[in-house]
Amino acid sequence: MSNQPFLTDIKTIRERARQHIERGAVTEGYTADRENVINLLNAALATEIVCTLRYKRHYFMADGLSASVAKAEFLEHAEQEQQHADWLAERIVQLGGAPNFSPEGLLSRSHAEYTEGESLRDMIKEDLIAERIAVDSYREIATYLGDKDPTSRRLMEDILAQEEEHADDMAGLLEGLDEMQGRKG
Repeated sequence: MSNQPFLTDIKTIRERARQHIERGAVTEGYTADRENVINLLNAALATEIVCTLRYKRHYFMADGLSASVAKAEFLEHAEQEQQHADWLAERIVQLGGAPNFSPEGLLSRSHAEYTEGESLRDMIKEDLIAERIAVDSYREIATYLGDKDPTSRRLMEDILAQEEEHADDMAGLLEGLDEMQGRKG
């Protein structure tokens, strides 16, 4: 067992806290490449905005007897995607960046695509694909952040968990729709 204290000397912490106070929460202990993290979070923000818009369109366009359950999921997911966007924007500002809400270039910044889908099955399938894209890209972002930015990593992990849930919901809807229509695959 080491005689070294767990924390940095409190006097040192106090002295460092007084330096560069204009940086807000970004202290000397922040070791990530802040500009790169802001860029990654802005890409995730674009992804969440695109997903919100796609889910909202699907909510309004879904019709027919088999659409009622899907419509409720589309609306719930749209609201959750919007919440994710808000969380990401807040974190970007905490890091001293500016959240990019510009519609210009939104699709090129987004990891997910905006595919409308003609039928209810197509809509569900496109939402499932977009969720799977988010799951993989957000997992990579969380891994990249590691211990260098634990706050952003936890944010991405929280969003990732909900995206996994969304993917599971869409897979279940797709399976239920296929069963109801008497087809598989």
